[in-house]
Amino acid sequence: MYGKKKINKKLVIVITTVILILLVAFSTILSRTYTPVESFFKDIAVSFNKVIMYPFTAFSSGKEKQNESYLIQKNVNASLEKEIAELKEALDLNRTLTEYSVENATILSRNKSYWFNTITLDKGKKDGIKENMAVITKNGLLGKISKVSNNSSELKLITSDDVNFKVSVAVKVNDTDNYAILNGYDKKKGLIKVSSIDKSVNVKKGDIVVTSGLGELFPAGIYIGTVESEEMDKYDLSKILYIKTKQDFNDIHYVSILKEKK
Repeated sequence: MYGKKKINKKLVIVITTVILILLVAFSTILSRTYTPVESFFKDIAVSFNKVIMYPFTAFSSGKEKQNESYLIQKNVNASLEKEIAELKEALDLNRTLTEYSVENATILSRNKSYWFNTITLDKGKKDGIKENMAVITKNGLLGKISKVSNNSSELKLITSDDVNFKVSVAVKVNDTDNYAILNGYDKKKGLIKVSSIDKSVNVKKGDIVVTSGLGELFPAGIYIGTVESEEMDKYDLSKILYIKTKQDFNDIHYVSILKEKK
């Protein structure tokens, strides 16, 4: 009898976990805001991920062979040192972005199937986070807040394959702003794509690209990267630029969300 209760308890945990994962995956795939029900379950999933799963991870790590423990601890220490350094750099942004209050956030999870599309952050409505807020690191623009629940939010990266996600940018050529649109990412090259820049503009490798501020979605002047190469579009009417960023999109731990000061 006791054995059956124990099995049933494990079954309930497994089923609950699967349901939560499916709900989170479902809300991630759909390009829309959270419904109240999705927001509720998203918060539950976040809490589950932070509180319940940690002991299992720690227990699993503790079962490593003794002769490997030193290397494991060394890697953990190196990772912690790197994350602390990143956090300090993120906190420094508070002193440079005077027109905005900055909410620093930590990465909670990342869907491997949508690695370059979205990231879940540990800040939400209770922290004053709203949709369309710009998200940055010391290396420049990361993307915008696309969905918000009470305790978490979803960051849509500028590397997203969402064709509707466009950012107005300015390409600095000889101290002149030339406006264009950021709307793509070349995974093979690892470069951001910028289109619709006039073909007569003499763009050079190394020219700086920043947010333009047009459309009022993002503040002006946020660094994106530098021009790496260019090509003509298929109609031979304008140029497509490939932009090299300083950000490693495979290695993100801390971010800063820009909130307008009231």
